[in-house]
Amino acid sequence: MIEQWREVVVESAAFYVGWGGLLIGVLFGYLVYKTNFCTMGSISDIMSFGSYNRFRAWLLACAVAILGVAGIEALGVADMADSMYLTPNLTWLANIVGGLIFGFGMVFAGGCISRNLVRAGGGDLRSVVVLLITGIFAFMTIGGLIGPLRVALFDPASVDLSASGMETQRIGDLVSTLTGMSGDIAKLLTVFVIAGALLIYCFKDRGFRASRRDMVAGFGIGLCIVAGWFLTGLAADDFADVPVQLISLSYVRPTGDTLDYLMRYTALGPPGFAVTTTAGALLGGFLGATVSGRLALTSFADAKDSVRNMFGAALMGIGGVLALGCTVGQALTGFSTLAIGSAITFVSIVIGGMVGVKTIERFA
Repeated sequence: MIEQWREVVVESAAFYVGWGGLLIGVLFGYLVYKTNFCTMGSISDIMSFGSYNRFRAWLLACAVAILGVAGIEALGVADMADSMYLTPNLTWLANIVGGLIFGFGMVFAGGCISRNLVRAGGGDLRSVVVLLITGIFAFMTIGGLIGPLRVALFDPASVDLSASGMETQRIGDLVSTLTGMSGDIAKLLTVFVIAGALLIYCFKDRGFRASRRDMVAGFGIGLCIVAGWFLTGLAADDFADVPVQLISLSYVRPTGDTLDYLMRYTALGPPGFAVTTTAGALLGGFLGATVSGRLALTSFADAKDSVRNMFGAALMGIGGVLALGCTVGQALTGFSTLAIGSAITFVSIVIGGMVGVKTIERFA
């Protein structure tokens, strides 16, 4: 059945990836709005109120995505070794610095990119400005003014894990190399140990079990990540004129890609997964705000608020590119593959966010 689906999708890849990506993005944006899913907010909740519910929702989404990716590989839909996250080239320093910068910046910008996309859909003009600046700085860091500095500082620090016999940077490959365990067994073991530990941590808490909103957020957003992998896995075809990248949700570079697409639509053809999922998140936020009766235009409180948000947006654009993703692109999509770099970025974003919260509190 999988092969039959693949034949259908590959035959009209642009159609299925475009509309499928839009649908996944809409569902993601709607869930984020209705459940108040926010990674920056989860860190703030812990530090300000001692509440771990939203943080547990984030970890539940990780666990669901990890198990879903394992299922996708078991079904033969895709080999995650083909994704950008599992390359044996480990850019550990960029993961750390980028994660710290992104985590710090998202606090000043009032939330990560996905949160700002959803808020923009609901009429928040501050988030529109944040998205524009993030997209510009992301492209500046990829190949613009900041690009040469990024290459000079971080490329020399990368480690080629293939020299140690590792085919990918998957945590299971590391376990296999260190213990001599079979690669398949090590991969399966790490999936169940890590996903199982996350599920136990989430559901051992009575308050989290009683929070229907946070459980819906965790399960729903985790499944959105899985759906993205499933769709692009079916559409991937190395012999296509325009190959589809094996990827799922991510929002830093895609924000820049969307701006680029809006400016060069006639030269680029049908929108890809990155653009349609970004547009979908905006639309999902709009639907969520409309259904909730909260659709309204809002703007900056004052000049200080403007500077703070723009500063955070620039940091998110730079940090998200350095780390190869954001709270969604790395800490969910990337971590679902159990890539070492994604785990490093995940921890770094949390630390950066904590420092950002403390900094905001100090100078507020």
